[in-house]
Amino acid sequence: MTANDTLTVAILGPGGTGGLLAALLARSGHRVICLAGEETAHTLRASGIRVRSGQFGDFTARVEADTELREPVDACLVAVKQTSLDAALDRVQPAALGDGLVVPLLNGVEHPAALRARYRLDRVAPAVIRVESARVAPGVIEHGSPFVEVDLTGDAVPRERLEALAHVLAAAGPVTRVLADETAALWAKMSFLAPFALLTTRHALPLGDVRTLYREELTALVAETAAVSSACGAPADPAQALARYDAFPAHTKSSMQRDAEAGRPLELDAIGGALLRAAERHGVAVPVTARLVRELRTADH
Repeated sequence: MTANDTLTVAILGPGGTGGLLAALLARSGHRVICLAGEETAHTLRASGIRVRSGQFGDFTARVEADTELREPVDACLVAVKQTSLDAALDRVQPAALGDGLVVPLLNGVEHPAALRARYRLDRVAPAVIRVESARVAPGVIEHGSPFVEVDLTGDAVPRERLEALAHVLAAAGPVTRVLADETAALWAKMSFLAPFALLTTRHALPLGDVRTLYREELTALVAETAAVSSACGAPADPAQALARYDAFPAHTKSSMQRDAEAGRPLELDAIGGALLRAAERHGVAVPVTARLVRELRTADH
């Protein structure tokens, strides 16, 4: 795989995030194979992926679709929710993958270890994506944020493989960079996502209301998350995090909040649970986080 190649890319989970990336890559001339259930695969084969986006315009991209990977690919982007990861991975057997990179775009910090237990250590390239995008129907994606940003990492992955994939993604639309420190990259996302997801979901309000009505709680949660991140070896800046929340559009909702509204399983363990486990390992007190996770677990049952 080089930066100038036409790639074959599998997308495991063509939902809001995966569907957008699939469509952008296909529009850029790459071969895209979406992996999903039979009904969704049939819809994608018949109608392609329709995107509505203020940033990229409205367009339809033709993609291939199947229920499992049947041939080697250059990369497999894993864009399912943590709650369905184990079942989804049955669609991508290690023998079928060949020499391809496995690029998880999941929330949380614990999934790379699980993927490395299944696939080659030097082919798992954890990535972080910042985007607000939703699947409103099979094959129909609404991209709401005025940006798509991807950070590629992978401590054991050859740098040239990461650079080549980053070039391809950037040419397709997302602002993409390669980061040298995997732990720092994953915790940078976690430090921003955890307070955002937990508070918007707990209070059933968009970010604009949370950052004004529950400012004290937000500030405390940001401080706790930053402390855990620092203990894990990833620098964190609480003031910068708060400034980023203040810069976001007021109507922004977290994906966990959208899942709660739709009655879907929450990624509470991957986000809140992982944060609590890391805090316990490093002896960091996180009382606000613990209370919010406890309240959300109670509400989710």
